[in-house]
Amino acid sequence: MSREVLNVGQVRIHPGSVSKEDAMREAADILEAAGAVTSAYFDAMQQREQTVSTYMGNELAIPHGTNETKDTILDSALSFVRYDGGVDWDGEPVAFVVGIAGKGDEHLDILSQIALIFSDEDEIARLKAAQTPEELFALLESVNES
Repeated sequence: MSREVLNVGQVRIHPGSVSKEDAMREAADILEAAGAVTSAYFDAMQQREQTVSTYMGNELAIPHGTNETKDTILDSALSFVRYDGGVDWDGEPVAFVVGIAGKGDEHLDILSQIALIFSDEDEIARLKAAQTPEELFALLESVNES
């Protein structure tokens, strides 16, 4: 990838909790504001969620569209939102919602970078301890190196 998929403007921290649908909507809205997806991408995320949960474990969900809705993706990008009050993701506790849009097969590289971060409990603790979106972004910058 020749450009950054994540910038500080696509990283947010919320003190409370929201519904799964609201978390997915925010993920899609951030991606749309970044110019990575069309307004139809939220519907694509919902379609994916109806067939298979995007809950990944370690308090992480990665909502994304389906292969059939690839035309809603304009460019590769991520959104990263931490909900300190948590999100009930079909009975699973989620603190981190990472929206992903991958042009072509770029989502595979992006997903591998996210998986590396979330496979390390110390890294997850650092993500939870970050006080500002800027601090969170600094911990996540490696996703731009794929």
